[in-house]
Amino acid sequence: MRIIAGDITESLSQALALRIGKKRHELWFVGNTRLTWQDGQLVVGVPNLFYHDWLQKTYGDDLASVAEEVFGQAATVRFTIDPELFKAGRRRQSDALLPLFEKGANPATPAHSILEPSAVTTSAPARADRGAQSASRARPRRFRRLEDFVVGPCNRVAHAAALDRVERPDEGPCPLVLHGPVGTGKTHLLEGIYGGLRQARPDWRLLFVSAEDFTNRFVHAMHQGKLAAFRKHFRECDALFVDDIHFLARKPATQEEFLHTFDALRAQERSVVLTCDCHPRLADCYMPELGDRLQGGALWGVSPPERQTRLLFMQLACQAPQRVALSAPVIEFLADQLRGNFRELEGALHSVYHFARVHGRPIDLASAKEALADVLRHSVRLLQLPDVEAAVCSVMGLDAKTLQARKRGWMVSHPRMLAMFLARKHTPATYAEIGQRFGGLNHSTAVAGEKKVRQWLAEDAKLNLGRPVSVRDLVEKIERELQR
Repeated sequence: MRIIAGDITESLSQALALRIGKKRHELWFVGNTRLTWQDGQLVVGVPNLFYHDWLQKTYGDDLASVAEEVFGQAATVRFTIDPELFKAGRRRQSDALLPLFEKGANPATPAHSILEPSAVTTSAPARADRGAQSASRARPRRFRRLEDFVVGPCNRVAHAAALDRVERPDEGPCPLVLHGPVGTGKTHLLEGIYGGLRQARPDWRLLFVSAEDFTNRFVHAMHQGKLAAFRKHFRECDALFVDDIHFLARKPATQEEFLHTFDALRAQERSVVLTCDCHPRLADCYMPELGDRLQGGALWGVSPPERQTRLLFMQLACQAPQRVALSAPVIEFLADQLRGNFRELEGALHSVYHFARVHGRPIDLASAKEALADVLRHSVRLLQLPDVEAAVCSVMGLDAKTLQARKRGWMVSHPRMLAMFLARKHTPATYAEIGQRFGGLNHSTAVAGEKKVRQWLAEDAKLNLGRPVSVRDLVEKIERELQR
């Protein structure tokens, strides 16, 4: 027996909303799932793999309990990709263009915009006309969604924090800070939280700005004597999202203004979500008070994708409209050879598709290698074992060639293990080459060194290098040095 009757679906929906809460039900289930009762089994149709994994993990038990309550018998729950929901999700993604400027909006009134019209206005008609023309020509911005974020070991915790902020914006620590190198998905997560809250809290006034825009508008407000309006605009929102907060480096006046804005929002228990290029503890560009505030919330890092995540990213990117699917050997070749961030991976895919189109050739392994010949040569030159060695020595204050010595003391062995881990992560060198470079050691020693660092990271361990130092912070700082 297969039932999709409206009253049955309504009963299931009502029972589920009572069990998990109306807001969570509207956020995750309304319009995103299709419930079908079939031979004692509740089939939950979902639009994509993200919903499949998230709902199964988070609400699988709740759905089973609700089905048993409604139908009066024990039920199993099965999740499946629904073709119609999949197509609808793709259409929403294509149409998800939010206006860069909302015409006629008043900064003091509830609005949802990424760059609301400035609270500082000018009385000169010519300037107003130019501003209106500029706004009308502004291209809309496509906001990315959490559902489309590629999750892997490099970003799993940060992604979970983003989902939690959407579900519980009033309960999480303030601020939520997402940090990591460029191109690793920080802004995607920030946009995803913003978009999720737009849907979950439609009555909220949300502000999404870059730190550069915050700075420019603050300076303009000072020059125009409109600081009161500027402060009202930013301090009376329900949630504030600021991208690239490190842009405030060496801008003490702007940092102080942002500090007061943050304090005002936190006092009202409003949500603040920020992104920056590194853990605030590793940055020396913030005034002490602001650095202290940033470290007082929840800080989660994202890092360049490892092979597993690169493979998944390539597979999903090839499903985009007007793209042909790539064969497994091509995807594996790209994932193995390209060890950069997500933007670099996307750029490489553009190059491969463009090369095939221009030359009228199929996208096979040979054409992929030819299309990316220059990129691959550059990536090999970019990071080699000497680069890792130099970065480790620079960050840890060691003399050159120290890591090549055969010394076994912890002042050498611990940095050497970090170098082995980073060399394996960021260079194409083999274990044998890594061991030979760092101390003339064998293959198994390099494997053991990498494994030890992974264990330290998993345990969030600290090394006693004259003072306790977090291994995670050390690795992040060395990777920043590698990117210079």
